[in-house]
Amino acid sequence: MNLLARRLPPWLLILADTVVAVLLALASTASPPELATNAVTMALCWLLAVPVAVRRAWPEPAYYGALLIGIAVLSVQANRLMPTVVVALAIYPVASDRPVRRSAIALVSGLLVNGGSLLVSMPGPAHYSNGWPDPVFILGAAWLALAASWSLGTAARTRREFAAREVRRQAEQAAADERLRIARELHDVVAHSMSVITVKAGVAAKVLDKHPEEGREALRAIEEIGRGSLTEMRHILGVLRAPGSVPDSTPLPRLADLPSLAHRAAEAGVQVDLSVIGTVPDSMAPAVHRILQEAITNVVKHAAPAHCQAGVSVADGRLRISVVDDGPGQRVLPGRSGGHGLAGMRERALLYGGTFEAGPLPGKGFGVHASWEIP
Repeated sequence: MNLLARRLPPWLLILADTVVAVLLALASTASPPELATNAVTMALCWLLAVPVAVRRAWPEPAYYGALLIGIAVLSVQANRLMPTVVVALAIYPVASDRPVRRSAIALVSGLLVNGGSLLVSMPGPAHYSNGWPDPVFILGAAWLALAASWSLGTAARTRREFAAREVRRQAEQAAADERLRIARELHDVVAHSMSVITVKAGVAAKVLDKHPEEGREALRAIEEIGRGSLTEMRHILGVLRAPGSVPDSTPLPRLADLPSLAHRAAEAGVQVDLSVIGTVPDSMAPAVHRILQEAITNVVKHAAPAHCQAGVSVADGRLRISVVDDGPGQRVLPGRSGGHGLAGMRERALLYGGTFEAGPLPGKGFGVHASWEIP
């Protein structure tokens, strides 16, 4: 009911309340003569219906106005039903839109004022008056109606607050995931580029005097790698720009970029044998590229000079990635912080419900293996 009300335009809800108010007033004034005996009584009955029409626009004024007008109506006629119905209808928006403390005060006020008015309007010790049941039953039914309407409004407010909290939680989680993704992408770009640049800068420093051409070649490679990395970083950081700005249209990493990745590794002293068997879905290509990039970067950083075999295969509905090097010596691969190093590769593999394994090989070398079902 509350969900449907929130989907309808406000003016339509107010119109529906106005129709209900008119029907209540007509029903009250069309009662037997003893219930509506003169113009004053009829005017009070119509006035009592007004809070129902305006209860959504001014919840608390409408509710407390209904309590006061109800006292006046009960003082001039024996119609005890309409004041109770109006108060019950008026308390619903108070309970659904106002804080718990204020709505609880409104409920207690309604129980006391409406209940006291009903008791005062029932003269004599008789069990029945004008065909109405005894006072205890009347008072219990009135309190039950008020409490039920208040409970429904409170439940609607609780559901709405829970939904709002869930939306905020999902938005915060999405923002955290996006920050992690950006940090991971920046790490991959910067770590790979800086590793190759560091190696090439060392080569240039050593050979520039004796072999200037090789030194200049290394500097040109540094320039090329730096420009490419800056382009990627501009694309990644495009999502952080001010609202309304247009991010760069640089495409995401593709499998077609893998040969350049292997070429850069070769310039840093790591020979990469790259093989791609089968067709990799476009949606998974960026993750595959980043896993290979991070794995080859780790070989450059911790195992060079070395030989590396990097393979991607798609068969029987499953995609597999394998990166194995034969580099010598002890290596400490980054993987202790979430989103970077081995952890970053593991996250990308698990993103598609796959598996990830990494560890030293017998004798020497290190291997990284990832696989998952193609969605």
